[in-house]
Amino acid sequence: MTIRTPLTPASDWVEIATTADDWAQADPALLGTLLTHMHVIRGFEECVLDLAGEGLVHGPAHSSVGQEGGAAGSIVRLTTTDQINGSHRGHHQFLSKALGHIAPQGLDPKTAFGSEMQNLLQRTLAEILGLDQGFCHGRGGSMHLQWVEAGALGTNAIVGGGVPLAAGAAWAHRHAGTDAVAVTYFGDGAVNIGSVLETMNLAAAWKLPLCFFIENNRYAVSTKVEESTAETRLSARGGAFAIQSWKVDGMDPLAVHLAMQEALAWMRAGKGPTVIEADVYRFFHQNGPFPGSAFGYRTKAEEQEWRARDPIALLEARMQERGLLTAEEAQALRERVKGAMAQASAQLLEADPTGKPGKRRIRPELWPSPDFRDVGVRGDLSELQGLRAEEAGTFAGKTEQRKFVDVVADVMSRRMETDASIVVMGEDVHRLKGGTNGATRGLRDRFPDRVLGTPISENAFAGLGGGLAMDGRYKPVIEFMYPDFMWVAADQVFNQIGKARHMFGGGFEVPLVLRTKVAMGTGYGSQHSMDPAGIFATAPGWRIVAASTPFDYVGLMNAALACKDPVLVIEHVDLYNSTGAAPVEDMDYIIPVGKAAVRRSGQALTVLTYLSMVQHTLEAVEQTGIDAEVVDLRWLDRASLDWDTIEASIRKTNNVLIVEQGARGTSYGGWLADEIQRRCFDWLDQPVQRVTGAEASPSISKVLERAAAARTEEVVAGLQQVMREQGRA
Repeated sequence: MTIRTPLTPASDWVEIATTADDWAQADPALLGTLLTHMHVIRGFEECVLDLAGEGLVHGPAHSSVGQEGGAAGSIVRLTTTDQINGSHRGHHQFLSKALGHIAPQGLDPKTAFGSEMQNLLQRTLAEILGLDQGFCHGRGGSMHLQWVEAGALGTNAIVGGGVPLAAGAAWAHRHAGTDAVAVTYFGDGAVNIGSVLETMNLAAAWKLPLCFFIENNRYAVSTKVEESTAETRLSARGGAFAIQSWKVDGMDPLAVHLAMQEALAWMRAGKGPTVIEADVYRFFHQNGPFPGSAFGYRTKAEEQEWRARDPIALLEARMQERGLLTAEEAQALRERVKGAMAQASAQLLEADPTGKPGKRRIRPELWPSPDFRDVGVRGDLSELQGLRAEEAGTFAGKTEQRKFVDVVADVMSRRMETDASIVVMGEDVHRLKGGTNGATRGLRDRFPDRVLGTPISENAFAGLGGGLAMDGRYKPVIEFMYPDFMWVAADQVFNQIGKARHMFGGGFEVPLVLRTKVAMGTGYGSQHSMDPAGIFATAPGWRIVAASTPFDYVGLMNAALACKDPVLVIEHVDLYNSTGAAPVEDMDYIIPVGKAAVRRSGQALTVLTYLSMVQHTLEAVEQTGIDAEVVDLRWLDRASLDWDTIEASIRKTNNVLIVEQGARGTSYGGWLADEIQRRCFDWLDQPVQRVTGAEASPSISKVLERAAAARTEEVVAGLQQVMREQGRA
């Protein structure tokens, strides 16, 4: 007979509910602070909904009315050094965390508000209205609220998108030896998203002090939780990853507080992550000032049932039972909040001189200047000032012929030796004598606590790296084994890391390096072979470097690691086993951002290329005898291209050939050709010509793989084509 043995999760999963004794023993100061937090949140949200109804909120207004108990209950006893982030519905969490920052001793519901409170409300409202005095200078609006000094890392419009970033903050706390924690808030709609589940696994494996706080408000826009998952007790997800988990009534702020106290004790003791599921209810639709019943997906009876459980009313009643607050004092608190919001609104709005009586408009002088549009997409590179720059032709240090991949490992070892903030992470970087190609050779032995072999979960560990960068204490170096894997982590790479600096107002840095290798010619086929340059060049926020020699790799990687922007470092497997002159002792120089290299001077045409195609181009020039000028771009992003060198060459040759290896559809040269023709039209004797791979990605078949990629033969044909078009062939 088959033996059946019941199994249980390795972690506890409990539900917490308050008793009369809990309420009787609760600290009066705690209850007063909870009530004040919730009233401030409620009054703020009601003001926002009123303004949305007037058409003054550009974009969404995702209110949290009804959900205040979950936010205040979980945040009220966090410290400023504890950090949170959240979803697009995050006004309540942001405000509660900010209130804890400006009033760490708590708030008395009977005491008048001070100037700090008024300033907080006005700046937050200004952000939602898109105004310059907002925390993100109006760029974030309702969905992207950030105040780093208060421990509010930023709310997020991508469902589940902020969860991996919070893991980065948690890792930084643990590695720094503090007892601080991170709390990431998300709703029932995010629970089944890959980035959330990947991060749960990663946080559990690494015992990160991260609380996954699930606000189960039962609806992802209009889709019921029962329609989305068979297991509607969402905290059950914790058990799958051996994460200690709690379920609690989120309409009871004291119950939430008690659950969070237990979770905090667990995390501060170094025992790893936690999950808290709080059952809450948003009183209004997903967006705007109308209830869900107005859109047909909820009944009025359901809404009334939940409104009868209003967390503010519950707390007021309990405090009145204990004689801690009168009904008149509660009403006075509500009026005080209304007055503060009226004052904040009055500072931002005025009567519309062109509208009907009573119509208001935003004060025109408060809008951000249009000139601010692109400020903060990247930094100003001031961090590189004073660093020593070198070029191979003038380098005075000792060099010898060295294998490219050995130099890759050695320069990273040198930088980790001199900079304790650098953390390397990726799949197998800690094994196999330096990963799949040896690029991280020896690093784990020298720096065991800063070389992190990750699970196969690019979305999670890329986001964790992004969170580390935004935290500011560490500089992550992330390895994607192959560039194609960026699509798995596209949200974190492009929506989060690339956009963060600009989206949150341009006032903070994102120092991160992403390493990856082009693998055409290795037989790894369509999903392991792409050149990512064209994709990253059209995505905001990223800088891109591509070294063709060992000497250049040292200088370019050093510059990338010193830069406060996210930098993609592209390598090529064809170069790994090649040799070239490289420094032996001195690995402390940079090659400045925006500096190309002329590998061959010529008069007939300009060839722009990078990575392994530099050598293929030089070979093709030698074979054809065409007097081409070969420019190794090195820096590829639009902000870092060496236009001085490019334009000087074009003015001399009047012809351009862009050479790259990869597929035509994701080609780097497509946008570059367009830009050249806009900038240099008067100097061109013919349209910009291009050498690329085929439309198709490389296949496994050796013959088909070769047919899909450009090499020396294709460059020869491209050079000859340029000459024919000029009648010179």
